[in-house]
Amino acid sequence: MAAALELFSRHDAEEVSIDDVASAAGASRALVYHYFGGKQELYAAALRSAAARLEETLCLRDGGRPLDELAGGLRRYFDFVEEHATGFAALLRGGQAGEVGEIVDGVRRRLYQLVSRQICAAEPGALLRITLRSWIASVETAALDWLEHRDVERAVVERVLVDQMVALLEIAAGHDREAARVLKSLTLEQVVAPPVGDMEAHG
Repeated sequence: MAAALELFSRHDAEEVSIDDVASAAGASRALVYHYFGGKQELYAAALRSAAARLEETLCLRDGGRPLDELAGGLRRYFDFVEEHATGFAALLRGGQAGEVGEIVDGVRRRLYQLVSRQICAAEPGALLRITLRSWIASVETAALDWLEHRDVERAVVERVLVDQMVALLEIAAGHDREAARVLKSLTLEQVVAPPVGDMEAHG
């Protein structure tokens, strides 16, 4: 499975053969076919494995204010991204058709549910739903970009994404009472920390 994730993350699925996976794993072609049936089944199994690991990681809770919960969940998300870089890249670049698309969509739905609970909005209305899904798309894009370039400190990326959530809610709050309520619950008694550059200057 690890060999399959490594290959599928570095190449398009069409470019990877069962022989490639078997060779990378030190196994026979017949053994791979015995357990998985074919390349598409192996590909889906590898993506399901990556998705399950990510969801298990995100289910943990820190305890504390909603914004602290959100920041903690984001930190664990990037912990997974960094530790399982190849699997994460394969998962999000897996495509949108058939079973593979269902796996990716399932991860996004699970992430959406977890974020909704973390900000105390178990059943978001239409505008808040759009806001949260927009943020999740930003998190995915930022994670893939960070994996590719790594030219910004990870902590800075996480901090920017938390600030983006607050900024998106501030915009939505001007049009939606539920978003305004969520924004208030997130920022209530929240002490504004100095920019990262200032912290480094005084460190």
